[in-house]
Amino acid sequence: MTAQELNGPSQGAGKGTSRVPFYVPLFNPIARRLLRRGLPMGPNALLTVRGRTSGLDRTTPVAVVAIGGRRWLIGTFGEVNWVRNLRAAGEATLTINRRPEAVQAAELSRSETASFFKDVLAPYVAHIPLGRFLLGTLLGAKELLDDPDSAAQRHPVFELHPRVSGGSGAETPGQPA
Repeated sequence: MTAQELNGPSQGAGKGTSRVPFYVPLFNPIARRLLRRGLPMGPNALLTVRGRTSGLDRTTPVAVVAIGGRRWLIGTFGEVNWVRNLRAAGEATLTINRRPEAVQAAELSRSETASFFKDVLAPYVAHIPLGRFLLGTLLGAKELLDDPDSAAQRHPVFELHPRVSGGSGAETPGQPA
């Protein structure tokens, strides 16, 4: 099964559309297991979000951009399933070092996304050793840095905020080992 089949077509599929590199679907199950065990993997965490059609919890590794007490998730590969699920649910569980946290996700507007790419992501990546190589070459998302206005149309960004508990205790699903 190809990455495109796993993630579904990107919104506005065609010229310039992001594609999931072939190795991501191969690496994700490994990363998921390692992250569940609490192994630190840089900015990576587990995102658990309710499926928009199945209603079942879906867990995927994601990279969290954390700066100055704020956190964001970038749809580096465009409109993949976790992006569509998070957009529909508006909330999720983020697990870092085996600690689950219930979060609300607010999707940035296109202009806010372009500003985020220019003003937040570009300086962040510049301070990571091999950051530009990792984002641009390895992940195939150099347009986030080179053409943020265009990238904002194809790469959604969500800002994460702690979710206030409704008292049901159902905010943080169990994490199987």
